[in-house]
Amino acid sequence: MRTAALALSAVAALTLGTTAMTSPTDAAAAPAPAPTPAVKKQGPTSVAYVEVNNNSMLNVGKYKLANGGGNAFDVAVIFAANINYDTTKKAAYLHFNENVQRVLDNAVTEIRPLQEKGIKVVLSVLGNHQGAGFANFPSKQAASTFAKQLSDTVSKYRLDGIDFDDEYAEYGNNGTGQPNASSFVHLVTALRANMPDKIISLYNIGPAASRLSYGGVDISSKFNYAWNPYYGTWQVPGISLPKSKLSPAAVEIGGTSRSTVASLARRTVNEGYGVYLTYNLDGNDRSADVSAFTKELYGSDAVYTR
Repeated sequence: MRTAALALSAVAALTLGTTAMTSPTDAAAAPAPAPTPAVKKQGPTSVAYVEVNNNSMLNVGKYKLANGGGNAFDVAVIFAANINYDTTKKAAYLHFNENVQRVLDNAVTEIRPLQEKGIKVVLSVLGNHQGAGFANFPSKQAASTFAKQLSDTVSKYRLDGIDFDDEYAEYGNNGTGQPNASSFVHLVTALRANMPDKIISLYNIGPAASRLSYGGVDISSKFNYAWNPYYGTWQVPGISLPKSKLSPAAVEIGGTSRSTVASLARRTVNEGYGVYLTYNLDGNDRSADVSAFTKELYGSDAVYTR
C-alpha cells in the first residue's frame, strides 16, 4: 500500500494551505523558455513522484545516464495538490498547501530548470479527507468546473499536465455523495478537451480508477499513462491502454530493495511495457538506487550531480 508519508502529506495539505486560485507571480506566469533538446535514450519512460512537503523538485534533474548523458527521469510529478470541499458552496475546489504553492509560485527556479532539460512536470491531485473526490461530482457541470480549475492551473504555471490520485477523499464526508458512474468520465472528458496536448495520467487506485466508462463513452484513451500504485510490486493497470503507456512496476526509492527495483525494471523491458514508476525521490545521493533500474531500462548507471 502507499506509505504513511502520503497520509501525512494529505493531512498537511488540509491544515497548511492556501486555495489554488491565488494570483500568479510574474515569474510563474512568464512564458516557459524553449527546452534544450533532451539527449535521446532508448527505453521506457521513467517517472519520479516528489513529496514537495519535504523535498525539492530539482532533485529529479540531478540524475544523468553515465552512457550518453540522457536524463534518468523523463517525468517529474509534484506531489500533491488536493481536491477540497467548500461546505458553503457545496462544491469541490482545487487546493494547494503552502509547499505546493511555493513550488508553483517559484516556477522559474523550481519547474523551468527541469523543463529546460526536457523533463515534463506534472501536478498530482489527491483527496483530502473532506468528501470531495473525482468520482462523486453530482453533475456534468460540476465536473467541468473542476476540470477548468485544473487546466487553468496547468496554463497559469506552464505545467505539462495533471495526474489523478483517487485516495483519501473519504466520500460521504460533509454530506457529499458516494462515487457514481458518470463523474470521472465527465471530468476527464472535459479536461482533455481543455488541454488536448498535455499529459493526463492515472494513479490506478480508488473508485475513479474503476469508473472509466459511462453512457457509451470510455475515457481510457484520453490518458497518456497509467501506473500501478503499490510500491515494490508488479500489477498491470486495468485500463485499455497500450503497453507503451503502462507501468505495472512501482518502486519507492530507498524503500524498495535494489534487487526488487532491478527485477521489476528487467521485467518491464522483457514484457514490453513502456513506463517505470518511482516514488519519493529525496535530496540524498540516490544514484545506487536509481542505477538499479537505469541499468536494466537503459543499459547505463545513473550519475548524481549537485
